[in-house]
Amino acid sequence: MGKSWLIAIFALLFTGIAVSPRGFAQSSARAASPQTAATEKIIIDTDIGDDIDDAFAVALALQSPELQILGVTTTFGDTEMRAKLLDRMLGEVGRADIPVAAGTPTPPKTAFTQLRYAQGGHFAKASHPDALTFLLDEIRKNPGEITLVAIGPLMNVGAVIDKNAETFRKLKRVVMMGGSIYRGYGDTDSGIPRRPEPEWNIKNDIPSAQKLFAAGVPLFVMPLDSTQLKMDAVNRSFLFRQGTPITDALTLLYHEWGQETPTLFDPMTIAFILKPELCPVEPMLIRVDEQGYTRPVERPKSESASYAPNAKVCLRSNHDDFFHLLIPRLAMQ
Repeated sequence: MGKSWLIAIFALLFTGIAVSPRGFAQSSARAASPQTAATEKIIIDTDIGDDIDDAFAVALALQSPELQILGVTTTFGDTEMRAKLLDRMLGEVGRADIPVAAGTPTPPKTAFTQLRYAQGGHFAKASHPDALTFLLDEIRKNPGEITLVAIGPLMNVGAVIDKNAETFRKLKRVVMMGGSIYRGYGDTDSGIPRRPEPEWNIKNDIPSAQKLFAAGVPLFVMPLDSTQLKMDAVNRSFLFRQGTPITDALTLLYHEWGQETPTLFDPMTIAFILKPELCPVEPMLIRVDEQGYTRPVERPKSESASYAPNAKVCLRSNHDDFFHLLIPRLAMQ
């Protein structure tokens, strides 16, 4: 039996999903959602529809009763079509009550791989509110209570800061996937080391990234260093056999995406909110340069010299523990 099978089985046993001798997972009566005294209010800002990891991040949030999703905003490219994709996904899983707001569209730079799902028309709304107005209104209604989960290029974030930086600073915090501190794409800590490079969400709106890192809002960063989490065939096969509304939606979106092995960058933001120990953070001073590099500023050797960290950054995560959380949570009925 391979390591990946053992990981999947131990995860299922740990979370109350029984595994039969034939390897099929069955939901047990005790595989209920965790009970929490209070929920955390979040808004997800996403470019869902291109890569597949955004869909997994949204799905993990939907499957987490610890979180109260106040809304989802779309950013980058065809933001209205991204909103229609979310309309369908949320409707299919019985969560059409969650508002979806569309950001300002930008010229497309990528293939909208999950376009057919978005064009299906199921649950699609005729129009969507403006993302900036929605974000500012929600922050005003819930000052100091909202975690903004930023998992796309930062157009909406930069525009909100420009429009009303004082209100933006009333967020509880921003948890973002973005940046490359010491490791670049393809450096999974098990092969050839790769130098840091401009990461996608940063380089597609460098001025907005610079504004966010200077905004004075508590900022938690999940960069490439800790988010290159490959979802293997065993976990995919198990998950796509479950036949629940959430796994059926992920199955369709995965096959429209059209590649084999997803790298689940974005779900680490949600996993961090649920279990911070999965991605321990450390305070750092990060400067975003004109090329989109997220460069760490070294702490001065002199204790008298000033050094003010502007972010808490996760540089390393535990692959196995991440999937121990993700797979059983997504498989819950």
